[in-house]
Amino acid sequence: MTAPIIRQLAELRAKHSDWIRAGERVAVVPTMGALHAGHLSLVDAAKAACDRVIVTIFVNPKQFNNPEDLANYPRTEHEDAIKLAPYDVDVIYVPDPEQIYPDGFASTVSVTGVADQMEGASRPGHFDGVATVVAKLFLQTGAHQAFFGEKDYQQLLVVRRMARDLDIPIEVVGCPTVREASGLAMSSRNMRLSAEGVSKAGALYPILTSLAGELSAGGAFADLKQQSEVAILAAGFDELEYLSLCSAEDLSATELAREPARLFVAAWIEGVRLIDNIAV
Repeated sequence: MTAPIIRQLAELRAKHSDWIRAGERVAVVPTMGALHAGHLSLVDAAKAACDRVIVTIFVNPKQFNNPEDLANYPRTEHEDAIKLAPYDVDVIYVPDPEQIYPDGFASTVSVTGVADQMEGASRPGHFDGVATVVAKLFLQTGAHQAFFGEKDYQQLLVVRRMARDLDIPIEVVGCPTVREASGLAMSSRNMRLSAEGVSKAGALYPILTSLAGELSAGGAFADLKQQSEVAILAAGFDELEYLSLCSAEDLSATELAREPARLFVAAWIEGVRLIDNIAV
């Protein structure tokens, strides 16, 4: 049986009030739909941690700086509800646009520091859109915990910083990236690739893993970066947007993996922009 789909904030808050009166803990899994096994792993984690689980589905126009990307983003609400049915979530919150951005909406949440490089530099305004909508979803759901995948590691740090800075009483939990058998990070964008494109894209993870191993052995990123960039393009990617080594704590650029660090990549294949990251 599928969970009830709620589109109005007042109805969601009525349910939330009942849960809080009963002393129950509430989790939220924010998504833009087109659910895959990665999203469902977050639902699993939320179910294990809390009494009630809200999955939100909202394709947020404010985090798309490319109108074509927004238009092409898959919208699969019916299929998503079917995928969630076995997980027995309590609510699927699919807010009508005016519930998030009512007429006259004029506020933006902007995070600096962890949001400035990589995705922030490549997609101006993206993280303002993310921080704004997630702040609203945190406040609307009143959740005690929120679950995000480490595939979007920079987003995870941005959301944590936003919640901490605004004193939103929620714990932001990061969950491991879920991958295809090839190592390709699961993403809603993968469904836009051909079978050949998916196969070629699977080379990205082994290249990152090899580079991480060399860095862990003491290699300098500046010396190793170029050969990894060549390997990514040789695997069939059309364009490499960035390949970066950053501190896992604050995303400051680093050359040597002397402290916990992560490799980040953004690359294009078949007109689809894929991102990934792994720990070093």
